[in-house]
Amino acid sequence: MGSVKQVLAPSDVETRSVDWVPHSERFGKSRDLGNIWFVGNVNLTAMATGVVAMSLGSNLIWTVIAVVLGSLFGTFFMAFHSAQGPQLGIPQLVQSRAQFGYIGAALTVWVFALANYITYNTSDAILSGSAMHEIFGIQPQIGFFIAAAIATIIALYGYSLIHFLNKLLFWPSIVALGAMTLGVYVKGNFPPGAFDLSNFNLASFMTVFVIVAGFQLGWAPYVSDYSRYLPKEESIRATFWATYLASGLSAVWVFALGAIASGPNGTLTPVTAVKVAGDSIFTGLGTVLLMILLLGLLLVMAINAYGGSLTMISMVDSFKKVNPTKAIRLVALLVMGFTVWSIAQFVGEERFNAFYGNALIFLAYIFTPWTAVNLVDYFYVRKGVYVIGEIFNKDGIYGRWGWRGNTAYIVGFLSMVPFFVTTPYVGFIAKNLSNVDYSLFVGLLVSANVYLVLARGIDREKEAKMAANEGHF
Repeated sequence: MGSVKQVLAPSDVETRSVDWVPHSERFGKSRDLGNIWFVGNVNLTAMATGVVAMSLGSNLIWTVIAVVLGSLFGTFFMAFHSAQGPQLGIPQLVQSRAQFGYIGAALTVWVFALANYITYNTSDAILSGSAMHEIFGIQPQIGFFIAAAIATIIALYGYSLIHFLNKLLFWPSIVALGAMTLGVYVKGNFPPGAFDLSNFNLASFMTVFVIVAGFQLGWAPYVSDYSRYLPKEESIRATFWATYLASGLSAVWVFALGAIASGPNGTLTPVTAVKVAGDSIFTGLGTVLLMILLLGLLLVMAINAYGGSLTMISMVDSFKKVNPTKAIRLVALLVMGFTVWSIAQFVGEERFNAFYGNALIFLAYIFTPWTAVNLVDYFYVRKGVYVIGEIFNKDGIYGRWGWRGNTAYIVGFLSMVPFFVTTPYVGFIAKNLSNVDYSLFVGLLVSANVYLVLARGIDREKEAKMAANEGHF
């Protein structure tokens, strides 16, 4: 007789954190990922990405084209990370120990990942406070706190509740986007030259491309956290397409709407843009749309808080063994929530655009080499075969310091620096290329190829035998 399945219900507080999920606790289908990754982009922060994109200098048509191409490009890598979840049954960043080492991952990749979670949740908290002020008249500072508290509670219940709530919000999200689309296209006014294809600026086009691709790449460090409970029988192909189609479609739709709704020069805030678009159809619809996008924002805050808490626990576990209990998850979530609330208080709504715009670009830079190393290792070097127990062994075969992964990361990142185009710094090669940002392409190619060369010394036969003996696969 087979083992009895232990399905985690939405009302159950998740007990697992950074540990491996046994096959007896796996449940669900790849198609379930469609809910979470479609709804994951239907919120005010994603809308703000389109607003920022429209403010960078291109006309409307070229901004939308850059949004579409950047979204599809970034989502491609994100979806391949998602495909690792059912195959390995562990959080994404824990798997990074195989490339960067037990301690190396904690001091490099996880620090960047934590910055990613905190940055996005700070942006989410600021916009949620603004939305609550618009809808309920609550002071934004109080709204920050309420949003952080709700996200913390949802994240504490964890995996199943997050999936369940995103499923509930799937159709309302489509209705909200449909209504906004009707509002901006039928009732909206387009500035002269909005659709002039001859008015092309490569520098601003590539900056928009980097920003939206970076937004989608920002999901990569924790996308497989939401597929790791799926049965191993769920194929890489099925998991990839369930993630790619849902996230890619909603990203293109939301970012483009944000760009179009923000006004001729990207001057409207995300909250105002949504309200104006809805009220242009009939008065009061804007408030309804804001409420739906606010709910989506609270859910994505929970996703970030959940991922951030797992990262904190993993970092501590790299130096001192942690027993993955409900209590340790609660402590990590409270630390995460307080940190986000504090930074949101400091940044405030008035500094949001500058804070968020710069964050998108820098986060894209720091995760590009990591995603190249991780995916090359999984799909080309080790071909998905890992010794799970050794990933949790500080002195195991993956070592404390993964010199191959760290070297490829550093070389890849340094190769990007001359191509950077940011407000405080423009690389010398980018200057000679009229401030066109090609850094993502350079970083991906260099990091991937350096790692492939260095990985030739890995004894894959030995690891495959150990994995077979372990029996997790």
